Amino acid sequence: MSMSMVFSTFSLFSFFFHIALLSNLCFGAGPRVHTDLHVSYQTLSPLGVPQRVIAINGNFPGQPINVTTNDNLYVNVFNELDEDLLITWPGVQMKRNAWSDGVLGTNCPIPPKWNWTYKFQVKDQIGSFYYFPSLNFQKASGGFGPFVINNRDIIPIPFAQPENDIFIMIGDWYTQNHTALRATLDSGKALGIPDGVLINGKGPYQYNATLVPGGIQHTQIDVEPGKTYRVRVHHVGISTTLNFRIQNHNLLLVETEGRYTIQTNYSNFDIHAGQSYSFLVSTDQNASADYYIVASARFVNESLWQKVTGVAVLHYKNSMGPATGPLPPPPDDTYYKDFSINQARSVRQNTSASGPRPNPQGSYKYGSVNITDTYVLNIVPPVTINGSTRATINGVSFRKPVVPFRLADKHNINGTYKLDFPIKPVNTTPVLDISLINATFRAFVEIVLQNNDTTIQNFHLDGQSFYVVGMNYGIWSEKSRGSYNKWDAISRCTTQVYPGGWTAILVAIDNVGYWNLRSENLDRWYLGQETYMKVINPEENGRTELGPPANVLYCGPLHYLQK
Repeated sequence: MSMSMVFSTFSLFSFFFHIALLSNLCFGAGPRVHTDLHVSYQTLSPLGVPQRVIAINGNFPGQPINVTTNDNLYVNVFNELDEDLLITWPGVQMKRNAWSDGVLGTNCPIPPKWNWTYKFQVKDQIGSFYYFPSLNFQKASGGFGPFVINNRDIIPIPFAQPENDIFIMIGDWYTQNHTALRATLDSGKALGIPDGVLINGKGPYQYNATLVPGGIQHTQIDVEPGKTYRVRVHHVGISTTLNFRIQNHNLLLVETEGRYTIQTNYSNFDIHAGQSYSFLVSTDQNASADYYIVASARFVNESLWQKVTGVAVLHYKNSMGPATGPLPPPPDDTYYKDFSINQARSVRQNTSASGPRPNPQGSYKYGSVNITDTYVLNIVPPVTINGSTRATINGVSFRKPVVPFRLADKHNINGTYKLDFPIKPVNTTPVLDISLINATFRAFVEIVLQNNDTTIQNFHLDGQSFYVVGMNYGIWSEKSRGSYNKWDAISRCTTQVYPGGWTAILVAIDNVGYWNLRSENLDRWYLGQETYMKVINPEENGRTELGPPANVLYCGPLHYLQK
């Protein structure tokens, strides 16, 4: 089934999921949902050139995973690739259970030709997320799909029930596969301009015979006139910020990464690498023709990047012809240089809407909680360490671990990591190390991301959500706190930091485990721009952290324990 279709929640998902109700589970009461993900290579031509992509159950992109608040999810992942694999679920908070987070600090990889079952509960969450492979730059070849957590029936959504969900996955794309791109980075070179932008795994509609060659399949999304759809847009690309828009249609923003927003209309919207948004789109235009869906690169030389623009088609059932005319234009930064940052600041939480529980989202008064510690994380352009190009945070480039950290703790393997990550910028020679942040359980932490790189950097924190309270250009100082939004800042898991600017987030560290703090710019992440927060409850009694699952994988020095 193609991602270019409008997915019917009931027809598609009933095919993929078998749901059984259990009164009690080892990791939480609630319905139990099972699904299989077969991860394999396929040869496709997203941009008209045959290349090897990573498919899920034969689909590129993969099918949605659809669950409801408090469901217990069992995902059996079959690794049919020729290299190790981990699937991660950014934004899904894994309460008490970092064992299924799907990154190297928490899981041993699934070897080729093996399968392994992730087991976790989507505890007290709702919203739009996606899944993807976290190892070896594999995300650049695919392996991603939507992940939806629905409200329970007793919790109303803060808008009329849409006709249906439409999933749109956008991202910059290269015709080289992930192994070739990985080799480019290993050689110290930059990836250069992408070859295109994909929308639901397909290349651009031929809106211009000169810019777009013929014969490329494009995405067509079919809709009924006079309806309202929930359009869930996920940026699954490598690093390029994309402006998303639908010709002649408004985008009513209603949710992002697990929080309902103040409902605001936009004609176009900047979406940064790793981010997810929900818009309501009403099919209220006449059907004289189809309409363009566009995802175009931002903050680049548009004359060089013009061929990269991604174009799809919104097709009314009673449409009388193909999309015509020029593409709807992107924002004009010449006359409004602060357009993007002001748009980002306009995304605020709907404090009166209920989230996963029947209480207003704004009932947690984050603005009046005392800050217990401040981390200032400095990001600079790549540097050379030991003759190799590396990316750093506060002068530390992360070295991949050979065994997950909690397993190392359980088996008393010393020297696996250090708890010496500098939480303030340091004036020392950059180093390559496995250095973690020693976080305090139930602390309330201010994290300042200072971007001294030349491009937009995007950051994600596993296992927690955070309030984006401040964002500006220049150098952050303590005086910057005077501009913080202390009432209705959006809570999410991925945020952008503009070049030469800063973003401040507030985090209630209430989830025990080892949690990955990383760049969502895939090249920077691959080159070491990440760390982990170690969160341990000194009074642990089994209530705040689960033990290792019965099917735990072993690797590195613990490989001999694998059954």
